[in-house]
Amino acid sequence: MVVKPKSRVIFFFVFSYVIRWCDLSVRLNVRLSPWQREVVLSGCAIIVRGQPRGGPPPERQINLSNIRAGAMARRAAQGQPDTKDTPDEPWAFQAREFLRKKLIGKEVCFTVEIKTALGREYGMVYLGRDTTGENIADSLVNEGLATVRREGIRGNNPDQARLCELEDQAKASKKGLWSEGGGTHTIRDIKYIIENPRNFIDSLHQRPINAIIEHVRDGSVVRALLLPDYYLVTVMLSGVKCPTFKREADGAESPEPFAAEAKFFTESRLLQRDVQIILESCPNQIILGTILHPNGNITELLLKEGFARCVDWSMAVYTQGAEKLRAAERSAKERKVRIWKDYVAPTANLDQKDRQFVAKVMQVVNADAMVVKLNSGELKTIHLSSIRPPRIEGEEKNKDKDKRFRPLYDIPYMFEAREFLRKKLIGKKVNVTVDYIRAATGPGEGTPAFSERTCATVTIGGINIAEALVSKGLATIIRYRQDDDQRSSHYDELLAAEARAIKNGKGLHSKKEVPIHRVADISGETQKAKQFLPFLQRAGRSEAVVEYVFSGSRLKLYMPKETCLITFLLAGIECPRSSRNMPGGMQVAEPFSDEAMLFTKELVLQREVEVEVESMDKAGNFIGWLHIEGVNLSIALVENALSKVHFTAERSAYYKTLVSAEESCRQRKEKIWANYEEKPVEEVVHVTEEKERVANYRAVYVTEICDTLHFYTQDVETGGQLESLMETMRAEIASQPPVEGSYAPRRGDICIAKFADGEWYRAKVEKVESPAKVHVFYIDYGNREVVSSTRLAAMPPAFGTRILPAQATEHAFAFIQVPQDEDARADVVDCIVRDIQNSQCLMNVEYSGVTCPHVTIQFGDTKDDVGLGLVKEGLVMVDVRKEKHLQKIVTEYLNSQESAKSARLNIWRYGDFRADDADEFGYRR
Repeated sequence: MVVKPKSRVIFFFVFSYVIRWCDLSVRLNVRLSPWQREVVLSGCAIIVRGQPRGGPPPERQINLSNIRAGAMARRAAQGQPDTKDTPDEPWAFQAREFLRKKLIGKEVCFTVEIKTALGREYGMVYLGRDTTGENIADSLVNEGLATVRREGIRGNNPDQARLCELEDQAKASKKGLWSEGGGTHTIRDIKYIIENPRNFIDSLHQRPINAIIEHVRDGSVVRALLLPDYYLVTVMLSGVKCPTFKREADGAESPEPFAAEAKFFTESRLLQRDVQIILESCPNQIILGTILHPNGNITELLLKEGFARCVDWSMAVYTQGAEKLRAAERSAKERKVRIWKDYVAPTANLDQKDRQFVAKVMQVVNADAMVVKLNSGELKTIHLSSIRPPRIEGEEKNKDKDKRFRPLYDIPYMFEAREFLRKKLIGKKVNVTVDYIRAATGPGEGTPAFSERTCATVTIGGINIAEALVSKGLATIIRYRQDDDQRSSHYDELLAAEARAIKNGKGLHSKKEVPIHRVADISGETQKAKQFLPFLQRAGRSEAVVEYVFSGSRLKLYMPKETCLITFLLAGIECPRSSRNMPGGMQVAEPFSDEAMLFTKELVLQREVEVEVESMDKAGNFIGWLHIEGVNLSIALVENALSKVHFTAERSAYYKTLVSAEESCRQRKEKIWANYEEKPVEEVVHVTEEKERVANYRAVYVTEICDTLHFYTQDVETGGQLESLMETMRAEIASQPPVEGSYAPRRGDICIAKFADGEWYRAKVEKVESPAKVHVFYIDYGNREVVSSTRLAAMPPAFGTRILPAQATEHAFAFIQVPQDEDARADVVDCIVRDIQNSQCLMNVEYSGVTCPHVTIQFGDTKDDVGLGLVKEGLVMVDVRKEKHLQKIVTEYLNSQESAKSARLNIWRYGDFRADDADEFGYRR
């Protein structure tokens, strides 16, 4: 087209608002509509941009007057099967490349000679700030890369005449289009489709390859021409995502905030530039890569200027180091630029001393949580950031639901994870860096409530504990929403550690059978404890791990060799009692009880210790000595004035040390001895010499007598409370009867049971043979029964043992031995049942036994001693006690026994059978 020149000259100064790079000023050819994915380039048209002011600058397309260059290749239109891919015309690509290398990033000026009715502008373009610069059209024609439109040439136009002269010279010199063969060998074979992109990318081995950026879809997605094979591929930047242009229902596109700015940022630096690309991965046919320009890495620049955010799913394939991307994003967040203008750091409200500190690990609560002690002495619970401990999912949650569920032992790999942390951290100093604080959440549908949690990265000796845990397959990584910034500051290292664990099949990712921990909990199981006691006594010092501290002297131990849990009481001392619920209300804690418990926790909690078991109490708790690194815990408590010496220590090898330590604390009047006043020696001696048996009888009601001659009593004082509770409970049950068969009994449950009289009573499940045979113990009366599960129901919370403890208390007769002969024993039981069962008596505790206290019983009316009466009638033998203060009553019992022997009453009818070794008599001494 020959056009008439116009006189207007326009200058374009193209500068970006980031001046670190050489800025783009010219872009070749016409951009297609936003929804098209191809850019059609030619050597006779350019797009120029003005100077940016508060956003992407305006654009103008300028077509070069009087010349024509070959058309570029075009891909077939999608959805139109009749169209085909169109190849380059001869020398079209070389013409485009000539202009691209000459003009991209340079300042130009141009003249607009004509504007068509469709808005297309034709003119002349000059390199530089004025028309004295190089004429681009002349240069193209001179190199033989464009032809002159000779139709309508006017001889009086010097510009047109010069173009014709230059074309004739190019023909004579056989340049470009005028070379021998017509230039057919210069046609580019462009490839739009890679048959197997994954294999293609793998074959490159992440080597940088040369490319030209042909189109920018948005800030993080470009179309690149790979050289020298001319593959045209869409590449998404690895590890980042920029704001995009969303397609609306009507087909229009609406940009997200800063989408246009991000696109211009990338265009102004990369569009039609020579770059190198590292193609890194191809998930789901999406090609991920990193674009390298001599002036920098566009991925990191986008992040640093707040035009992009890091994305976890593609971060792992980024070959330049994920920490660089995180650092660039962190810089933008701190400066609150662009997409981060409203950003608030997860730890913004924390002081530096609360954000980073050194603490001592006191307890490993779970596989992702621990209790630490700060330098101020404050205890703080810390959760490891971004990891999830082992857990049961799906059908496994409902498996064995009748079994008592213990997460530490029943969840696969939970025990291994806890042990890893316990052995590595307990008692050690660690560095804590708080990453974020997770706000408290209320309970939802199927989800529990969580209190506020401080999530942090914990390191020891430069090792990230969370990363070590994940690398062993003992925890997994939490996946976050893209906009969730509350995550570990070392999140990428955690992801890499999890990838290694999955690849190596470790822990939770292993295909082997999960480890099973069969740990028996014999705490409170009197019968099991009795069977276990001789073994522990013979074992001497046994290894154990302190699992829990109830008080200064009461602990729960895990015995690794025996794979069992026991409750352990420290021997030889008497610690201050902590507060606890009692029938009459909350029992107030004794002074220094909390200090004693804290002392014990800090010294032995979750540590490996050695224990010596000496005996057992009536509740199935073992009593003995605990040692940790050569320190006897009982002695340590006494030395720190947090416990007193108990009289039972007299028989131990540690008695002198205990007494000496106690005496030293008394003199210093520390802690529990602060108000101690030493009594005169005369008083102490007098009390010792005059020590007598204390007779403090109280009224009880005998409710049940067993075949072993043990019996159960109720205190008369609390009888009214029991009756009131029973009446209220039965009234409530009558108004809302339980659904028959809805209750599934489990061993150890406290429930309600319907007795033979048709009334409901409180009971404890002792054994479940089958739904038809459930052994229950009536906790307020002491009797036992085998019932069907249909006669059982869940205990209403308002009538549980916290409201009123079990009223039936087990006792044994003091000072007597029951005959081994079954007939003789039956005679004794019959006599006792006839005399005192279901009657009110007076009871005095004389001494403690292995399973229950030994007492003397008096009839309520005559005040006669029931046990002494049995001895007088020759129904039982005397159990001789050696305590000095009991010698008077023991002597009385022995005299009565001699009288019965002389009269040959009942078991003495054949004389003193104890001197005879003959087993046929049915007795043994």
